Parts: sequence; C-alpha cells; structure tokens
Amino acid sequence: MTPGIGDGAARRLLAAFGLPDGIFAQPPAALREVVSLAQAEALLQPPPGLQAQIDQTWQWLQAADGGVSRRIVTLGDSGYPASLLEMADPPLMLYVLGAADFDLTQLGHSIAVVGSRNPTPQGATNARSFARALGEAGLPVVSGLALGVDGAAHQGALDAAGDAPRLATVAVVGTGLDRVYPARHRDLAHRITLQGLIVSELPLGTPPLTQNFPKRNRLIAGLARGTLVVEAALQSGSLITARLTSEQGKEVFAIPGSIHSPQSRGCHALIRQGAKLVESVNDILEELPPLQPRAAATPASGNGSTAAVATDEDPLLEALGHDPVSLDALSARTGWSAAALQAKMLELELDGHIARLPGGLFQRTAIG
Repeated sequence: MTPGIGDGAARRLLAAFGLPDGIFAQPPAALREVVSLAQAEALLQPPPGLQAQIDQTWQWLQAADGGVSRRIVTLGDSGYPASLLEMADPPLMLYVLGAADFDLTQLGHSIAVVGSRNPTPQGATNARSFARALGEAGLPVVSGLALGVDGAAHQGALDAAGDAPRLATVAVVGTGLDRVYPARHRDLAHRITLQGLIVSELPLGTPPLTQNFPKRNRLIAGLARGTLVVEAALQSGSLITARLTSEQGKEVFAIPGSIHSPQSRGCHALIRQGAKLVESVNDILEELPPLQPRAAATPASGNGSTAAVATDEDPLLEALGHDPVSLDALSARTGWSAAALQAKMLELELDGHIARLPGGLFQRTAIG
C-alpha cells in the first residue's frame, strides 16, 4: 500500500533485506541503495488507510465457514505455486477463496481455457465440452470468471467433477475477493468455492478496473501448464493470455472456426504463429506427457454418435454446414420454400441441433 512501491521495487527490497520486518527496520541510507529517495521516504511512514485495510482483511479471513476457507499466500509461503515463481513478475500476495482441501500447488497439470466474452453458440458449447473433457482426464481448468467462454469453461470443469472431492477449476479474477464480477456469475462463483478456488492478487475492495485485467491474464497463463483459446477476436484479452503463455515457454492451443466469423480470427492468427490446432481433447493431452488420454473419454468436439446419426438422417443439417447461414442461403441450397424451412428450423432449434443468431442467421451446435 506504500505509494510509489510497485511489485518490482518490493521484490528488490525483499531480495536485499529478507522478510518485510527487515525492510521496515532499515535506515534511510540502506533503503536508498535499493530504491529511489522518494520511495525510501515513503517507506518510513505508514501508508494512508493501512489500519482500515488490515481490519477489513482480518474480518474477511475470519468469515470462513461451511468448508470454504479464506487464505493469503505470500511470495515466501510453501503453498505459493511454483509456476508463478518462474514468471518475471510474480505477485507478492495471493488472496485465495475456496475449498479447504485444495491449494494452488495442485495445478501442475492444469490447462487455462479462455476466449471471447461474446462467443457464438458453438464457441460456448466448445468451451464447456473441452473443459469437461479436460476435467475427465484429471486436469483442473483455469480461467477468468468472465462472461462467455470463461464461464462456460468453469461450468464444464464442474460438470466433470460431479461430486468428486478434487480440485476442478480455478478462477483468477481482476477484483478483490470480497466482490463477484460480473455479478451474474455469483452462483457460479459459489459453486467454484465448493469444488475449486477463486484467486486474486488485488486487495479487498478493489473494483473491476480495466487496467487490472491484463494483470489477471498473466496469472492465468502463469498458473496453467498451457492455454487453450476457444474463440477470440483479433483485439482480445485472450490473445494477451496466449502471448504470455508462449513467453513463459508453455503450450498454446487454439480451436479453428469459420473463416467468416470475427470470433475465429484471433484463433486463426495464433495458429499461423505456431499455436497447435485443436480438434479434440487428445490434441492437448498428447502435448502434456506423462498424462495419457483416458480411453473412455468422450470426444470434446461433441461429434459423438448422436450427432453423427442426426447428420446422416437430416439432409438439412448437411446443407446447413458449420458456418452461420441465412434462410435465403439455405433455400438456395435445398430448394425448400421459406415456410417449410421455418418449420423445420424451429424443430431443429427445439431439439438443440441449431442455434438462432443475430441478423437472422442460424448455426449448428455441437450436437448437431
């Protein structure tokens, strides 16, 4: 909380003087050998609001109940995740909320699943099904609790865990842990605290400020062994996470999509830059030895026997293809009247084989 002392200066001080007590015991001359004069002078005074922040944090720590624990893990703690220590800028502290039996050292084989806040129906389905398949293979899923792909990924990981007492998913957030952002994920956040963890490096009371989310993304990349990008536009925070993953020497995976979809362009750019093109969860697992795909795992693409039968039996789904398409285009492909198409499309939509998109477009879902 000391003004002017960022994480970089704090790490230099810790390296020079050891634990925080040792830093604050130093004379000004010793401090000035490590930090600037202004920073040294700031360290000699208690920062504004310090006692109120201590009181708020202490009350938050004491409020744990129902098997959900609240912890602070510091840079020197044995429970600090080793993967973050390999980063250039590991956080000094992590606030952790979640199941008491889990800790961040269990994330050695985790995979980050990230993507658009406004995915296509197929993108949301892919995120959930891939996360579930990763969970069934024993890999925790790390994401950011955002709308869209992040939320679907957390849900898929929780689906895979069922009632099993294991770490299913970790949500890294860009706010203090005394609030949930976005608010509509409050129920999802509660589920995660029962079968996973929610993590932040930000003090309690921190609101959802734009500048905090790139910092959040570096922790998602740092905690996981690799990152899967499901859907992303060219200007996307998910591409920041992918870049940070690559810079840390870890694997980046990307799911290709329609050449006509703006939400696929980020993934296609990643693939051109060397990310591994992913069609099933096995494409990820084979890059993560010694883990092996489970023989009974359902293909994460969702193209199982039910979908195959539906495709074989329904020529309209064949005509629809896998890209968004209008009724006029379908009419030209099939020769059906608009009225006949409307009736059949409604039937397929109610059965879950297609989804209705903005602009009067339709697209097949994973089961279709």
